[in-house]
Amino acid sequence: MNDIVIDTHNISRVYNPTTIPVYAIKNLHLHIRRGEFTALVGPSGSGKTTLLNLIGGLDKPDEGQIVINGTDITKLSPGKLIDFRLHNIGFVFQSFNLIPVLTARENAEFIMLLQGISKNERDERIKQLFRQVDLEEQIERRPSELSGGQQQRVAVARALASKPQFILADEPTANLDSKSASNLLDIMNKLNKEENITFLFSTHDQRVIDRARRVITLVDGQIASDTEPIMTSYAH
Repeated sequence: MNDIVIDTHNISRVYNPTTIPVYAIKNLHLHIRRGEFTALVGPSGSGKTTLLNLIGGLDKPDEGQIVINGTDITKLSPGKLIDFRLHNIGFVFQSFNLIPVLTARENAEFIMLLQGISKNERDERIKQLFRQVDLEEQIERRPSELSGGQQQRVAVARALASKPQFILADEPTANLDSKSASNLLDIMNKLNKEENITFLFSTHDQRVIDRARRVITLVDGQIASDTEPIMTSYAH
């Protein structure tokens, strides 16, 4: 059991619970092991983003438990949950979510500042991260001076800066052209294989599905299948 990073127990997320309940997630059980490279797929409205938000502690289930590395995050106070996310979970969003007035370096460094990491350690970590995402030459540029693919690679560097247990990536290639998406997936795949970083994607993108080594299909907030990579597209 030590290799299980994410363990959900019978979780549900319900909207309109007092009228006609709508389940975004319903009685869902899921185990993600360390080092997995997993894609959550399914039609729009199937619950992919809701599930990522629940696992990431950005939303709270109405029922069930979510255990991350042995900690039940559903029992944490709001303050302790923020601290837990800061030290354990990296996020990569479809819309990049970079701070526009900060440089690429400052965006990635921001998490480490919140963690209280020393300047020397921050500087060393930033150099390593920007080598990994192949952005050493763009480190002092602001988001507006970067392409979409470069911005998303900064977002990956930021997600990795805190040395998280795993990365949650919500449609990370949705706003990227084919070349940028391929480059981003190459970087993520390399990080997964060489550093054993766990990745959990929400995606409609066949390029991501083809790279995944585990594909979980959600339908109406429940797991419909949990298989090796499949060739069926879930595009909009």
